[in-house]
Amino acid sequence: MASTYLDYNLIVRDMRESINRVSQQKVVERDTQYYKDNIGKVTTVEAFLDDYRLYSYAMKAHGLEDMTYAKAFMKKVLESDLTDEKSYANQLSDDRYRNFAMAFSFDKSATVAQTTAQEDAVIGLYNTNIANADSAMNTEVNYFDAMTKDGNIKTVDQFLQNDRLRDYAFPLFNLNPDSYNFTQVRDALTSDLNDPASYINTLQQSAGGSLTGRGAEIEALVAKYDERSSAAAQITSLTASLSQPGADQPAIQAKISEQQAIYDARNAELPPESQTAANVSALSSEYAQLDYTASLATNLKAMATAFKFNTDGTAPASGPLVGDSDKASMRELHFASAPRLTGTGALINKDYFEAHVNDFATATDLLADSRMRAFIVTAYGIPRATSSTVLKAIITSDLNDPASYANTTGAENNAAYKTLAAGFNFLPDGTLASGETAQTASQTAEASSNYMNRYNDVADAADETLISSYKALIGKVDTVDTFLSNPQALKLALSAFGVENEGKTVRELRLILTSDVNDPKSYVNSLKDDRYVKLTNAFNFKTDGKIGAPKLAQSQSEILQISKAYVLTKSQFGTEKDKTDATTEAKYYAAEMEKIGTLDDLLKNTRMTDFILVATGIDPKTVPKDYLKTVFTSDLSDPESLINTEADPRYRELVASFNFDATGKTVRPQENQIQTRRGLLETEDLYFNQTLEEQTGADNEGVRLALYFRRMASGIGSVYDILADTPLMQVVRTTFSIPEEMSSADVDVQADYIKRVLDVKDLHDPEKLEKLMKRFTALYDLENDTDTSPALAIFNSSAGSAGISGDSLLAIAQLRRGG
Repeated sequence: MASTYLDYNLIVRDMRESINRVSQQKVVERDTQYYKDNIGKVTTVEAFLDDYRLYSYAMKAHGLEDMTYAKAFMKKVLESDLTDEKSYANQLSDDRYRNFAMAFSFDKSATVAQTTAQEDAVIGLYNTNIANADSAMNTEVNYFDAMTKDGNIKTVDQFLQNDRLRDYAFPLFNLNPDSYNFTQVRDALTSDLNDPASYINTLQQSAGGSLTGRGAEIEALVAKYDERSSAAAQITSLTASLSQPGADQPAIQAKISEQQAIYDARNAELPPESQTAANVSALSSEYAQLDYTASLATNLKAMATAFKFNTDGTAPASGPLVGDSDKASMRELHFASAPRLTGTGALINKDYFEAHVNDFATATDLLADSRMRAFIVTAYGIPRATSSTVLKAIITSDLNDPASYANTTGAENNAAYKTLAAGFNFLPDGTLASGETAQTASQTAEASSNYMNRYNDVADAADETLISSYKALIGKVDTVDTFLSNPQALKLALSAFGVENEGKTVRELRLILTSDVNDPKSYVNSLKDDRYVKLTNAFNFKTDGKIGAPKLAQSQSEILQISKAYVLTKSQFGTEKDKTDATTEAKYYAAEMEKIGTLDDLLKNTRMTDFILVATGIDPKTVPKDYLKTVFTSDLSDPESLINTEADPRYRELVASFNFDATGKTVRPQENQIQTRRGLLETEDLYFNQTLEEQTGADNEGVRLALYFRRMASGIGSVYDILADTPLMQVVRTTFSIPEEMSSADVDVQADYIKRVLDVKDLHDPEKLEKLMKRFTALYDLENDTDTSPALAIFNSSAGSAGISGDSLLAIAQLRRGG
């Protein structure tokens, strides 16, 4: 029999090659290929347990071959919720079962329209867009102002070809910046406004004349159609009333004759009654077109008046393209057109109020100005639906008169009524006393201050309601159609990504939300608009419109696995504080992982990359800066790739635990799969290791013991882990010449003894571990001078038949590994 150390060393000096030789054996290769080909087809625990070749392969890989018969027991293990510390697998003292459940758990990521992180991100974006709206609008104002002075825009063509300038200016003149007649707008902007024969003046005269002439004819014709229809309806109704008891037939007949005359007159002028609906519809359409053309001409002339292009299309050689007065008007229109009032819009309204409040001599005139009325309602906290009549009654109330309107009405708004009445100086008849103004300087200052404090109260309350409604709905959404049918939820989502005013139809939005963002040919990618890609990524709708599992960079089961590994690594030899800190870090990792969309997102977060390396058992300080990106972008399916030839197999399992594609984007894993990509690789590697250890054990059981101990060493956290595992204990007993009789001693006594001869931390140091293996193999050969080793019995005999007494095993079974 060859030296145990020599045989052991021949294997471990190139462990990958040793494993490769095992994997290439015909039987092993055949069973592995069957496993790889079929494990992805299994979607239930029952189907997994019923396929003996799959089930037995996995059981052997995880060192549970002797429990293959116990299907009912293993079913309970597999169905355990590993997030619940009280679940069946978590309560078992043997960690192999929990590890098995972790490797073969179905992906239990709940199918949801949005995860909590996605929901928070959308609501956060919505709030951010609201907060940034004022700044964004001012940016566009400043850009327009800068581009329309100092000769930056030199020609009308340059202006019309600038999307950003069009997007700002066109809506202010009721023009669509995306669909307009280029020639028509160009001709309008280069018209001589002082020339009656110029394009814009001719267009306006023609359009206005058509609306006045033909438009009036259409209105008259439609009125005649209406008269005929009304007369016919009344004749029918009056005729029916003739038969009513007590009917005044002469009077009714007279009315019938009157309506018949109208009907006959109109009938003689108009086409047959059967054509009424079609003709009225055609006339209405014609009138709408005439009205649109007249409005367009008016808007184009207003735009041509604001811009000072020369008739040859050039900008003015001296002076601004758009005057300061016109810029100010456009700025006001820009902020007034915002979906909600911003801070700058509020300041514009405040400036308008302060500049004009004392221009009005009567309360009636003041309240006739819609801007003043809206300002007053907001500044004084009056309900928006309050009519002008009521406002006038309040504003002209004499607070010294107990019977005045402000003193006697308003209910819960009475205090606001009184404040408003005190804020103005109108007499009860709505006029001002000689020498008085509507407000004093202090009254105006108070009104302005109140307005700036309250201008966004209604909008903020509406936001709170909208967000609450969104949160209540999103958890109930089961299809994309359910989501799209809710206007409020849709409004919030579209606003969050700045696409609320793009005019997309429900059909288009459905195509967007059900697109595969990783497919370059998908509908959402065909739009060439990153906002829609982000919108799609914010939800978990599948291509059929149903909700799916979240598209996470790492599945929930993998996050759980790596988080547990991190906490164990950091707290294995640490204090309670170390464990608490590690648990906090694991919570951070789980929360942040939901936000990771690409490989680059992960790699730029050093805290996250350090976490995954530590959890994998790799010291982050030993990993070169760009090496992680190199291994992550390596092809797992190519046997010759870096990741598959890397000497340290831990990198392979780490990469396999993520759902990144070749480009570094996150892809949604197959649903209902019983095993993740990492779980599959782990099972294969374990199977090869188990097979290698079995085969070497057939010739030299000492080598098998050494290989097993070497493989398990990184998971040993205390001497109780060794005491609970018979093969591990055999290695320690041999290495430190512990008498067999010691196995009958109390467990704690044995533990204390092992602690005196072995520092468990040394097992996590590769150099010290190899020294221990060298010592074991040497002593093993001395202890076993025959060709048959008692070690074989450790693996093949029933539990407790050798090494540790039944009572000791029972006591050890109550302990958790890593205790």
